[in-house]
Amino acid sequence: MNLRKSERRRAKIKMALQGSAGSGKTYSSLLLAKGLINGDFSKVAIVDSENGSADLYAHLGQYNVLSLSPPFTPEKYIQAIDVCLKSGMKVIILDSISQVWDELLDFHSKLPGNSFSNWNKVTPRQRAFVDKILQADAHIIATMRTKQDYVLNQKDGKYIPEKVGLKAVQRDGVDYEFTLVFDIDSKHFAVASKDRTNLFSGKPEFTINAATGKKILEWCNDGETLEDTRLKILNCKDLEQLRTLYQQHYSTQELAADFKLKKETIEAKTHLLNPQKISQNGHSAHS
Repeated sequence: MNLRKSERRRAKIKMALQGSAGSGKTYSSLLLAKGLINGDFSKVAIVDSENGSADLYAHLGQYNVLSLSPPFTPEKYIQAIDVCLKSGMKVIILDSISQVWDELLDFHSKLPGNSFSNWNKVTPRQRAFVDKILQADAHIIATMRTKQDYVLNQKDGKYIPEKVGLKAVQRDGVDYEFTLVFDIDSKHFAVASKDRTNLFSGKPEFTINAATGKKILEWCNDGETLEDTRLKILNCKDLEQLRTLYQQHYSTQELAADFKLKKETIEAKTHLLNPQKISQNGHSAHS
């Protein structure tokens, strides 16, 4: 157990769009993806469980579509994400993840025995699905349907019912898993209900476009990449420099092999130059 200095690392955005039917979640997701990938739709995939709605916007560009059919299990979505990653997709749109929760609720309702204890058979499946989203090496945009409700708004002296979305159809608290969540209303205006990027929090409602995606991409790229750190490892002159760098990045498992190889290289070089010195300075860079 070691303390380390905080550092800003480059990231893949994990975000959600929630709104009622017709609010423009799919279209907005594609515009965000366009900005995130600088217009190269060949690296964008939509995992479509919305009856082919992904193809309605093919005029925007030649993005990829992976159509799902019922049952919409978490395992099927996990497999779909893997297919996209193996195909080199940089942005994955999950449209929508509400069907996953619908499926899990249906599964839970059919289980025999105690309803409360039966959640132990549901929660791990939901957790595995969410973890797959968070750990995927790609930008992910998930859409969520909101439960329908109506409010009366006054217009020209008359009260007119308008359809609004109140609550996302997914497990309570799932929005906390995402870095950024946009609520989209029936007039296609978006507002950030959760924003760890601080790009949109407290800002007035707006219409999502490709520039929104570019703004998010700039935030994602504002930090050190693994390749930047690997270059620093290669440039270490001795074990002391390597040890100092390791203490800053010891929790990054992807760099373990790089540190090990560099340590062995330095030790071998030191041994060739001075066979006696290795016994004095050849302690593990991990200590």
